[in-house]
This record gives sequence, structure tokens and C-alpha cells, in this order.
Amino acid sequence: MGKRFREIIFVLTSVLLVGTVGYWVIEGWDFLDSLYMTLITLTTIGFGEVHQLSVKGKIFTILLVVFGVAGAAYSIRILGQMMLEGQLSKYLGRRMMEKQLKKLNNHYIVCGYGRVGETVCQELKRNHVPFVVIERSTELLEQMENSGITFISGSCDDDEVLKAAGITRAKGLINTIANEADAVYVTLSAKQLNPDLFIMARADSPGARIKLLRAGATKVISPQIYAGIRMAQTSIRPNVVDFMSLAADGAHDGLKIEEVAIKKGSRLVGATLKNSGIRSKLGITVIGAKKRGLEMYYNPPPDFLIEEGDTLILIGNSSQLEKIEEYTST
Repeated sequence: MGKRFREIIFVLTSVLLVGTVGYWVIEGWDFLDSLYMTLITLTTIGFGEVHQLSVKGKIFTILLVVFGVAGAAYSIRILGQMMLEGQLSKYLGRRMMEKQLKKLNNHYIVCGYGRVGETVCQELKRNHVPFVVIERSTELLEQMENSGITFISGSCDDDEVLKAAGITRAKGLINTIANEADAVYVTLSAKQLNPDLFIMARADSPGARIKLLRAGATKVISPQIYAGIRMAQTSIRPNVVDFMSLAADGAHDGLKIEEVAIKKGSRLVGATLKNSGIRSKLGITVIGAKKRGLEMYYNPPPDFLIEEGDTLILIGNSSQLEKIEEYTST
């Protein structure tokens, strides 16, 4: 697509340049007069000649008109083909996507758009989380383009592709690649380019899980194991699983589970859960808390001390949880 546009620009620029230089050499006019005469000749505006033309100048003008019309016809034909093939809209769409990629910040990079990757993208999209997908399958690229998903065509183990996806500005990388060797290599590459990057990886075997963690993955999930546990739990405790699913998915307006990080300068630093106001003022229940580098506290007590770097796991309705970010930051 870009090659065709370059061809059109080259043809039109060449005709314009040849015409300008021709009048300059043949008639001895200055640059501006030569350029002006070339433009009014090629565009057939019909203005009078800048200066009286010599015989050589008239012959040159005839040739210029012939080649100019031929160049214009060629350009129109190429543009027509591009429009008929739908390539023009695709090209413009890709240009817009490239601009969006440059603006992405604190986003997620999804490696692979297979069955797992597609589900991940749907969830990120539903939660209004910015993301970009790296994929090399032509069929899947077309599918994403039709769905309006921001993507980059290429291999996830290519450092230049990862850089183009804004890995140095990204918040996290979700590695959905099934092939064990490729998944480990991608994790190593991503961690090298951004040591602080949160990396979620997929593992289809216990051995792959260990390798991915050693390579630098922050969390590793096995879709098969998770699905098995979920099926068993649903069979044993169907109502509990339904309740947790509604909360985790945020599919019900009345219930949602969220997490919030306590940052430096937060009003909650140094406060206990009891006097933090999370329950008394916002009506939100803290069901878990995690201190940096330590295990998760489940159902923390009222005297639990909130410190910088802590992460609180909260449950409440959507309207309540919308206020928590502002409440904890001031």
C-alpha cells in the first residue's frame, strides 16, 4: 500500500521537476516563473504564458502536457484500484492505528490472539483497559482489524516489534503463547527491555510454569488446570462460584471486586482499617490485603495497619468503588 503511494508521489513530483528545470534551461526563466508555467500547464488552468515561448519551448510544452496527462492518468488508475480493493481505507486505518500506538502509555501488550488471547482482549476491552496485540497470522490480523482492535503485525520474540508496541511505556505483558520455548523467550526479551514490567504468562505444563517463573514472569496460569478447578468447584459449591464470578467479572451492577494500591502521600498511610473510613464512609468491605513482598492477608482485622505499597482487595457496588481511587489518593 505504502509502495503505491510512493509511486504516485514519485511520478507527479518527477513531472513537476522536469517541467520546472526544462523551462529554466530552455527559456532561461527564473525558478518561480518556470515552476508557475509548469503548474498552469499541467493543471490546464488556462492562464496566459508567463513569457513568450520559443519554438523549443513550445515543443517542450507539448511534451510536458503529454507526459503530464499520462502521469495523472496513471495516478488516478492506481488510486482507483486502491479504492476498489478497499486498500485505501485499510491504509488510512493503519495510519490512525500507528498514531494510537504512539499515544499508548501504561497499557498492556497481549502476545498472541488465539482462543486465550481473544478472551483476554475482550476482558480488557470490557474494563476499558488500553492494550495492543502482537500477532503474525494474516487471518487473525484481519479479524482484529474488523473488530477495531489495535495490533502490530509481527513476532512477539522480536525486540523491535516489542519496542514498537511501547514495551518501555507498558504496564504489563500478557503472554498467551502455547509453545513453551517461544513463551520463555518472549518473557526473557520483555523482562530485558523493561525490568519492572508485570508479566502474566500461560503454561500448559508444570515444567513450563517453573521455566516461565525463572525467566521473569510475575504470574503464571495454566488454562487447563484453572478450568478443571473451576469445574470441580462449580459442581461442589455452585452458588459460591456464581457469587464470586459475578463479583470478579463485574457483570452485576450491584457487586464488584476491585483492588487499590496505596501510594505515597495517600491519606490512608498510617491508618488502620477501622479508622480509615473505607467501611464507615464509603460502605466498602476490605476482604483482603497484601503487603509488598509478603503473602495475602485474608479478611484482615480492624487494627490492620495500612502502609505505603500495600494493596487492598475490596468488595462493593460499582458506584461505591468508583470513589475509592480518589478517596485513597488524597
